[in-house]
Amino acid sequence: MGSSRLYMKGRILGHKRGKRNSRPNQSLLAIEGVDSKEAATHYLGKRVAYVYKAKREINGSRVRVIWGRISRPHGNSGVVKSKFRSNLPAKTFGASCRVMLYPSNI
Repeated sequence: MGSSRLYMKGRILGHKRGKRNSRPNQSLLAIEGVDSKEAATHYLGKRVAYVYKAKREINGSRVRVIWGRISRPHGNSGVVKSKFRSNLPAKTFGASCRVMLYPSNI
């Protein structure tokens, strides 16, 4: 049996923003293989994990996670809007994240 991922790969595009104002409490994500508003609605309510490594160990691990949740589609090309527990720092723009396939709606 091959590897079975329990998440979809996503890419952090940036904060929600207007022409001049950035809104750091909401982040935009592109999910791999999702290219329409209809396909994006399947992921609403799903959990998102931004996983990164830090220098200092906590409880024997250098891996940290910022958890978030997908709230709604953004535009017509499959981009989604999400809210993270603590706002994502700007250095995460362009980084990959994991879109979990739970909580399930099936």
